[in-house]
Amino acid sequence: MKKVALLMSGGVDSSYCAHLLLSQGYEVIGLYLKLHDKEKKHKIYIKNCEQVASQLGIRFEVLDLREEFKKNVYDAFVKSYKAGQTPNPCAVCNPLMKFGLGLQKADELGCDFIATGHYAQIKEINGIKRIAKALDDTKDQSYFLYALPQSAIDRIIFPLGTFTKEEVKKTALKLLPFLGTLETYKESQEICFVEDSYIDILKLHEKVDMEGIVRDSNGKAVGTHKGYMHYTIGKRKGFSVFGSHEPHYVKAINPQKNEIIVGTKEELTIDSIQALNKSLPQAFDGGVYDIKVRYRSEPLKAEINIQGEYIHAKLLESAYGVAQGQALVLYQDDCVLGGGVITQAN
Repeated sequence: MKKVALLMSGGVDSSYCAHLLLSQGYEVIGLYLKLHDKEKKHKIYIKNCEQVASQLGIRFEVLDLREEFKKNVYDAFVKSYKAGQTPNPCAVCNPLMKFGLGLQKADELGCDFIATGHYAQIKEINGIKRIAKALDDTKDQSYFLYALPQSAIDRIIFPLGTFTKEEVKKTALKLLPFLGTLETYKESQEICFVEDSYIDILKLHEKVDMEGIVRDSNGKAVGTHKGYMHYTIGKRKGFSVFGSHEPHYVKAINPQKNEIIVGTKEELTIDSIQALNKSLPQAFDGGVYDIKVRYRSEPLKAEINIQGEYIHAKLLESAYGVAQGQALVLYQDDCVLGGGVITQAN
């Protein structure tokens, strides 16, 4: 019997994954990764996991990774905003924590595979396993998985990849009625350690509320803002532009001077992107591919080539509000080829 380590979150999705894997003949060991310092969340979710494990008759363990998470994900999140960037902590957490240290624990437990409740698929193309988009495009999480090493991809199972979220919830509660008794915790963000706003996190470590100057694309002072860390590229509210009724958007951020540069939507247009390569092989031939520059963005066509440590994307269609720190992810049809962290957008 093949053994699989299932990363459990305490919610319906990963709990239903346990049922699916058992029905497919796997021996399942549930793992809860304790990452952040939100103890109230951990208490609720661990209790849920223990209830599910007891009902399904599977082994369950808690893995405390708070120290590693703080160093590699949380601190990097704060540092990135301080530098005027827009970080993507989930894309950092997945290769380092869930499919890094989580997979290491799976090895210690003698597991052949690792599984999660991510909405994504594994597809084999020309003998190589690839991360692929989920059937449910509205829940697809393949974008956040672009930096996983091949050694992890080869051992991943995504039980929910061919289901819609609606199907999962309906079927799970019908087959496993006890899932309806799991305690929930209201979350407004997809980032696990952010409850209301990322600003609340930054305020614990940095002086965030510092009034500064708003400049236009020519360098002219045209307004004021409440502190540069309140803004991300493309944001159009929360700052003033004197005497203008035309919508203005954040075009750039100058953290050294606590200034933001704004412009009209047309001025936000960019034609090229540079990203620090995280997962495209150096032997990648380049060519025209679909790319995504934000989780919720529509795919764009771009001509791709690799120069040293960087991926260069020449856009064949205009993009707006592309932020440093976000991920540039390449797709071939619905499969992820790799990507990197955006360092420039012009």
